[in-house]
Amino acid sequence: MAERRHTVDDLKQMQSLPLEAKIRMTIARIQGWIDEFGVDGVYVSFSGGKDSTVLLDIIRNEMGYRDIPAVFVNVPTQFPELKDFAKTWDNVEIISPKIGFMEVCEKHGFPLISKNVSQAIKDVRTQSKTQNCDVRDTQLWHRSFDTNSEYVKKYPAYSNARWDFMFDADFRVSDECCKIMKKAPAKLYEKQTGRKPILATMATESKLRQTEWLLNGCNSFNSKRPSSKPMSFWTEQDVLRYIYERKLPICSVYGEVVEDFDAEGIFENQVTFDCFNDDRIYKTTKMKRTGCMLCGFGCQMKDDDRFLQLKESHPKMYGLLDVCKNNGVTFREAIEWTNEHLDNQEIKI
Repeated sequence: MAERRHTVDDLKQMQSLPLEAKIRMTIARIQGWIDEFGVDGVYVSFSGGKDSTVLLDIIRNEMGYRDIPAVFVNVPTQFPELKDFAKTWDNVEIISPKIGFMEVCEKHGFPLISKNVSQAIKDVRTQSKTQNCDVRDTQLWHRSFDTNSEYVKKYPAYSNARWDFMFDADFRVSDECCKIMKKAPAKLYEKQTGRKPILATMATESKLRQTEWLLNGCNSFNSKRPSSKPMSFWTEQDVLRYIYERKLPICSVYGEVVEDFDAEGIFENQVTFDCFNDDRIYKTTKMKRTGCMLCGFGCQMKDDDRFLQLKESHPKMYGLLDVCKNNGVTFREAIEWTNEHLDNQEIKI
């Protein structure tokens, strides 16, 4: 196992720093990346989302690097407002995937649960087919999904046992969607231009991204695909506060960034001393997160209402839940089946 550059305590300490300190640290990491590869050797991965908007603002307006291109991957299942917003920035290159979402679902499976779990399920099925045996007789199943295995007992945090029922589904799940529709066009761009990416991903977003940061830090110079993730130690609230305090324009799909009085436990216009510290909490008035409208990663969570929001905001895209299929099962049916087997009280589509 590769030696870690950081510990979880390092991450917690950095996440607790004031926003202005984080901005300075982020600038230092971006500058280190530019010093290594040059202005002509890097690019900003720009999704049009609020995180990458903050990153682009830091690079363009805080640091003055306006010649570094921003690259937007035009995925058809993303909110169309994202592309419109991306085009309001100068020096944005738009690239596209070679195949569409329906074809990915049909060939590989639906993006459900999480990238890690869907990949684990896919890998077990692949091993089962290769070895011509039942999925629950494979080594990979025992390693990850068997509650009685020594590995699962030793590393319970990495157990996928609660998802064992997915092997009984008539449809397939897969982590291939992002690889094919987002990463593949970006990798092709990197191969053609020689530029290395600067990304706005954060460790708080997933266990995988936290693990990657613990291993590589913000600037991964020596990895197979070198990349800079200079906002890794930021939090969602840091991003929202940056936007709020700088009045930074963001994509309309988010609405506005406002103070979240309910979360703070105070009334609007109530006089408090929070304006003198970092305790204020912010939220967006519309969508919390953007990206692919039909992505099902995390939709099984009981507090997730993305498809209900999609039904109201983009009914035509919502209708594709009944069109996209894998093994004859629609995406809607797959989501319902998954929720039912999790005993969720609400089916959120």
